[in-house]
Amino acid sequence: MLITDIKRVIEQVSREKGINIEVLITTLKEAVESAAKKKLGTRADVEVHYDEKSGEVEVFQFKEIVADVDDPNIELTLKEGQKYDPACEVGDSLGIKIDTAEFGRIAAQSAKQVIIQKMKEAERNAVYENFIHKKGEIINGIVQRIDRGNIIVNLGQAEAVLTSREQMPRETYRRGDRIRAYILDVLEEARGAQVILSRTHPEFIAKLFATEVPEIAEGIVSIRGTAREAGVRSKIAVSSTDSDVDPVGACVGMRGNRVQSIVQELRGEKIDIVPWNPDVAKFVCNALAPAEIARVIIDEDNRSMEVIVPDDFLSIAIGKNGQNVRLACRLTGWHLEVMSEDEYSSELKQGYDSLMTIPGVSLAMAEKLFKGGFSSFKDVSMANCGDLAQVTDLDETEAEQLIENAKTMTGGGQKNEAPQPVEEASSAAAGTPETQDEMPEEQDEMPEEQDEMPEEQDETPEEQDETPEEQDETPEEQDETPEELEETPEEQDEVLDEPNQASDTEPEPGE
Repeated sequence: MLITDIKRVIEQVSREKGINIEVLITTLKEAVESAAKKKLGTRADVEVHYDEKSGEVEVFQFKEIVADVDDPNIELTLKEGQKYDPACEVGDSLGIKIDTAEFGRIAAQSAKQVIIQKMKEAERNAVYENFIHKKGEIINGIVQRIDRGNIIVNLGQAEAVLTSREQMPRETYRRGDRIRAYILDVLEEARGAQVILSRTHPEFIAKLFATEVPEIAEGIVSIRGTAREAGVRSKIAVSSTDSDVDPVGACVGMRGNRVQSIVQELRGEKIDIVPWNPDVAKFVCNALAPAEIARVIIDEDNRSMEVIVPDDFLSIAIGKNGQNVRLACRLTGWHLEVMSEDEYSSELKQGYDSLMTIPGVSLAMAEKLFKGGFSSFKDVSMANCGDLAQVTDLDETEAEQLIENAKTMTGGGQKNEAPQPVEEASSAAAGTPETQDEMPEEQDEMPEEQDEMPEEQDETPEEQDETPEEQDETPEEQDETPEELEETPEEQDEVLDEPNQASDTEPEPGE
């Protein structure tokens, strides 16, 4: 079969669909073979050959030459075989060329279905192979439609999905808008490859800087880390391999034109460009900028830091709703605890007070313990004997005794926030059970007191009988009252006479 346009069709499909030519040729051979077996039978041994130069497709049916034919689809007599090849013998396999025009309409329709199916499979595989290597890159597309909040993006060869979760807040798109996104993942599914896009991923901002800053593409400036809260704020750490190139200045650009183009792409998202430093403490200070850092206390075992800032910079270091310190934690990979100098001084005082409550600890030893990392008696109770002896210059026996004293305080329920003397705490703890033991005895006495109550109630009528006698005496007391009242004027007269007598004794002004 010679199809003049078959070569041109294969090349056009390969160019438009991105399918390899070898895949298309294999698909064509399988389709023609399926059509031949549809005509000749499923047991027929068929081979298809394609000439890439001429575009000719040849079909051969192989039969074995035998003396007696049992199955004419796969066997042939010697006399019939000699018509095709006079030199053939019994046992040879003879290939007979088949005219494809004899296949008929049903065989041609079957070949067409096979070609369509194989083309779809090849197209799906081609899409997956093309985009799996682009994973982690930025791609441009056109918004095709919006389905239940998800944006379907046309990438030319395939369609991609920008889910609502991967969209930036307060961003709206319409059909036909151009969109720039980060290829988050490429999934191979039964219906075809599915490309997942994202505009909120932290690497999206890193790739944008790589496209805008030539120094990053050349490898002079490196992006060491990114932390992002999409649509609000981002932090990016950069470093330079050339001492003459400022990494922050290269990313900012002349008059900020490079970073401004990225800010416009991200719809006004604020971007902090932080210089990376191999010293973790300095890197953390840079990440918390513009806040000033007074002191940093590092705990390498737990990968955490206590950052002390001046009181005026506490709100700046923490940021709105803790955003600044949260992004700094993601950027550096360390757990950061920010506190003001007043808070740190208060905790320092509480730590000293807590250490001073341990028996045998002086002020000088408390300072050594605190500088050695033991901030409370609980830390001392859990300390290693050798480490404690090294910090305090004590021998192991004294260190063990110090640890035992701290453990005793821990068992007594001491707290760092409100340290108390050990003797008072132990006596209070010892007195509590006795008080509880006395309560049942008091409860046992209560019934006896209740039994005595009726006797007291029986005596009440007698007391009530005596009441009239007391009431009879009341008039007598009332009769005496007038006599007291009658004496009152005389007393008043005597009181009035006394001032007169006093006035008589005084000399007159004339005298």
